Amino acid sequence: MTAPADSTAPPSLERAAQRRALAQLFWASVAWIGLGLIAGLFYREFTKARGYEDGFSGQLALVHTHLLALGALIMLIVLALEKAFRLSASRLFPLFFWIYNLGVLLTGAMLTWHGILEVLKAEVSKAIPGLAGAGHILVGAGFVLLLITLWKGIGREH
Repeated sequence: MTAPADSTAPPSLERAAQRRALAQLFWASVAWIGLGLIAGLFYREFTKARGYEDGFSGQLALVHTHLLALGALIMLIVLALEKAFRLSASRLFPLFFWIYNLGVLLTGAMLTWHGILEVLKAEVSKAIPGLAGAGHILVGAGFVLLLITLWKGIGREH
């Protein structure tokens, strides 16, 4: 994966690890942009098909922006931080990446599920808000890991 922050890995291995991290962050942002755009299109077409010509103010309307902001935008910001501070040199970086992205995915999935049920005027299971809360907890944990990783990266640069 990546070299630990205290390793004495050759510079060529460190550069290769950083290139992998940059590519991983780039492709994650591409995936989130794609999912965010698909979510916006789905919202528009699904609500229109259900008779809401001007849209439907509910959970489904939030998916598009959540995926673009929490998914794509954050991954692009972390990509820039990786380039500046070699965040991937920390052993916490992969943990941040997977926990954070899983949290955004779970949050987006629950927003979508809840939103579809709202548009259909169907009963919303109590499990949906619980799972959405778990997604938000994972996003929060990911942010904590990111901040710790960033702090270590800032320390390496000085």
